[in-house]
Amino acid sequence: MNGSEHTTGDVLFFFGEKTMELALYETLIERLTQALPEMTARVQKSQISFYGRHLFGAASLPIRRRKDWPERCLVVTVGLARRLDSPRVAVAVEPYPGRWTHHVLIERPDQIDAELIDWLREAYAFAESKR
Repeated sequence: MNGSEHTTGDVLFFFGEKTMELALYETLIERLTQALPEMTARVQKSQISFYGRHLFGAASLPIRRRKDWPERCLVVTVGLARRLDSPRVAVAVEPYPGRWTHHVLIERPDQIDAELIDWLREAYAFAESKR
């Protein structure tokens, strides 16, 4: 990762006792930085944000868990110019015309697959296309 505000201590503090979610995040960030070595990550209070020149995605812990959501998971947020038509998307909202925010729930390392990384690559390209 390039010039990041992403330290091991900050990440450990963010996840606290949630070791399963931490392991999922470590798999995600490893695969994401292989795909986008120029990206940076910033640990914030409610999420770990992924940046190029602009925010393109994030990882977080569920705050308002819905009844049908898994007990333990990592939420991966992806911002795109289009709505994803996938059963993997737990929530999709269009906060601005032509900008869709998607939340994907990750319970297992195998869910951090090529499809998810491709969505994050697309989100990075979409964010980079902004002025």
